[in-house]
Amino acid sequence: MTHIFKLTFIATAFLFMSCNFSAQTKDYYSARIDSLMNRFHNNGMFNGNVLVSKNNKIIYNCSFGFADANKTTKLTSDYKFNIGSITKEFSAVALMQLIEKGELALNDKISKIFPELPEWSNKVSIRDLLQYTSGLPDVNWKKIKSNEDIFEDLKAIDTLNFDPGTQYDYNNNNFFLRLSIIEKIGGMSYKDYVQQNIFKPLKMNSAEITPIQENHNIAKGFNNKLIEDKSDFLVGGTFLTTTDLLKFLDNLHSNKIISKNSLFELGQHFNKEDTQSALGEAKFKNKILLEHSHDGRGGSYEALMITNMKNSFSIILLSNNYQGKIFEISQAIISILNN
Repeated sequence: MTHIFKLTFIATAFLFMSCNFSAQTKDYYSARIDSLMNRFHNNGMFNGNVLVSKNNKIIYNCSFGFADANKTTKLTSDYKFNIGSITKEFSAVALMQLIEKGELALNDKISKIFPELPEWSNKVSIRDLLQYTSGLPDVNWKKIKSNEDIFEDLKAIDTLNFDPGTQYDYNNNNFFLRLSIIEKIGGMSYKDYVQQNIFKPLKMNSAEITPIQENHNIAKGFNNKLIEDKSDFLVGGTFLTTTDLLKFLDNLHSNKIISKNSLFELGQHFNKEDTQSALGEAKFKNKILLEHSHDGRGGSYEALMITNMKNSFSIILLSNNYQGKIFEISQAIISILNN
């Protein structure tokens, strides 16, 4: 994150902005974050929800702009957003839960679970799926018309792009195969597994896995031409609020849903600096998590979460109108938090 933003705080009109200050104190930090966010919103650079916590307390939780392309419904903190690739963390956590129960092992080959898959499944391990080192080619999006097509596409793969564990390739076949494993070993749909084993225990009451059945409080994605995104039919995407994402992060980091060792395993990158782990970007020292960040993009949605354990803060930005400014915004917020 190398974006630079010159901080100049000016008085701005609170247009199309909703804040919930009942759970926060409008102190030194939140007042400056508020000024910053209004500046970004009024300059057309952010439409969405933002949450900042410091020292285990929410200090800022506000909404800016609209929940629809027609700009008739104002966003509030109750609205849910598509979090893009951050959703991959739930599949990773689910796999580690099954491993902790002894139902799987990181080095298990995929053929042990799905003997019907081609010969390449004898080489690919669950660890490879988590670290994107499987060698699987990307999804053939021209063929995929339903969720059932995904597994059929995997069965049609003849050869891998490289030997598992030797290279890195971030693509969604790794993710979709994770979901299939969870369904097979967990004995239920992926959607039900995550609901029962992650969302419900953590009281993430807003969180939903796609396809969404009810559109209540869903922030609709739309582009700058005010054209609304089409609905996503695929299983595995996640819509949630900023507060529910914070609940997940707080419980994940405090080892309440998976163990310290499991968290460390998920944070392991392939041996290059520009690769992602199952947790996006994660830094550890002596197996203790220091930093965790992950961004996501889906259509007009963009999402970013950043946690710094040493300085005890988390930042969550969820938008339904892509502007490409969330890294710049996050760095400006970090500058405020670091004085």
